[in-house]
Amino acid sequence: MTLAQRPGNLRPARSGSPPPSPAPTRVPALSLVSRNGTRRHMHRTRPSDTSRRPAAFRPSPAEAAPPTLLVVAHGSRDPQALRTVLALLDQVRDLRPGLDVRLGHIELNQPLLPEALGGLRGADAVLVPLLLGRGHHVKHDLPAAAAAAPSARTRIAAPLGPHPLLAEALYGRLVEAGWDPADEGGRRAAVVLAAAGSRDPDSAQDTRRTARMLAERLGGVPVVPAYASAATPTVPAALRALAARGRHRTFVASYFTAPGRFASAAASAAPRTAAPPLGAHPAMARLLLHRYDQALSATAPSEMVSLLAPA
Repeated sequence: MTLAQRPGNLRPARSGSPPPSPAPTRVPALSLVSRNGTRRHMHRTRPSDTSRRPAAFRPSPAEAAPPTLLVVAHGSRDPQALRTVLALLDQVRDLRPGLDVRLGHIELNQPLLPEALGGLRGADAVLVPLLLGRGHHVKHDLPAAAAAAPSARTRIAAPLGPHPLLAEALYGRLVEAGWDPADEGGRRAAVVLAAAGSRDPDSAQDTRRTARMLAERLGGVPVVPAYASAATPTVPAALRALAARGRHRTFVASYFTAPGRFASAAASAAPRTAAPPLGAHPAMARLLLHRYDQALSATAPSEMVSLLAPA
């Protein structure tokens, strides 16, 4: 071995010859480790450029299931009430195939709301009240139930009323009970809007707004709100007041989501056949989905709070 070849000695480069290139640095390949310990290579991508990602990395629409629609009904001892609500939910499923639609009750019927929330098993859900206005259940019971189920990711939609679709459903039920469109604009016809009643002034305000919407739908026929409990006037008192004004052709519109004690009491006071409750009217199914979509579109906390305002 010559001196130039010995370790530690460098031979001067020959004139005109290029310097030796540095050896390329090996970059270890990135890989993913699955739960069973197998490893697979992962392609390098630019994190900020999602448009260049392979198709396998883009979730398909089928993979992102929409949140569950959890309808929250009040509950009733009347067995017809539960059958009516279940028929309404079937209509919702027909309108939105693939949407997970479930039911929970505030009281009296199974499943109760806490049980329904537990059945979500951490899935996203929108609680849509099958309630007609702002009252204690919407303002207190539903938020409390959602807060007591922290594993479920939920948001609460606005109550159903007031809304033009409710006026449409009420009109349809009145026609079923014998309302004659020829009465619209007449001086003898009138309607009593029979509601459950609440001590919450917002609930009464919502009922009055629905009465005005129904009056417009009826071509200006007077519509007087009346209540089965907690508020005045009662249905009989409203009927007497209308008769005193010469409105003797009066109808009772049942502003109830399903049959029950209050709906039966209001119907018994009607001078003729009372309109049936809103029940599974097609407009009700459309309104449940509208409130669901409305809640999903609200992203900021202020928007979620505004859902409890009349709309």
